[in-house]
Amino acid sequence: MTTSNNEKVTVETTVYAPVAKVWEYWTEPKHITQWNNASDDWHTPVAENDLKVGGKFLTRMEAKDGSFGFDFGGIYDEVKVNEVISYTMGDGRKVDVTFKGQGDETQVIETFDAETTNPIEMQQAGWQAILDNFKKYAEQ
Repeated sequence: MTTSNNEKVTVETTVYAPVAKVWEYWTEPKHITQWNNASDDWHTPVAENDLKVGGKFLTRMEAKDGSFGFDFGGIYDEVKVNEVISYTMGDGRKVDVTFKGQGDETQVIETFDAETTNPIEMQQAGWQAILDNFKKYAEQ
């Protein structure tokens, strides 16, 4: 995967749950393994998260049939509980996740540096699918 061409991509959703629950489900490994996939034929068997500035995270995403898998990780640049998570991925690209809670709903906005290997539309669709899966899980 090639690093960014400086184009940023944004995906977002509104989760019908309070921000504290949304934050917990987004950041705790026991929850990450339940929602971090773009389709039902993928899963995340491993999630590690040291949620602090300078802390590292790692998730292992795999096809359920065992045909393919990859590690996704990075280092946290900013963490403000229930508000913002910013990190740098292993390839140097940046990601910002903003949580805007209001009562029993939370807007989650993710902005990431696009990579240059895959079309922007494909990247946006993949990240949106994962975010949609998160919404479904968090609203259960």
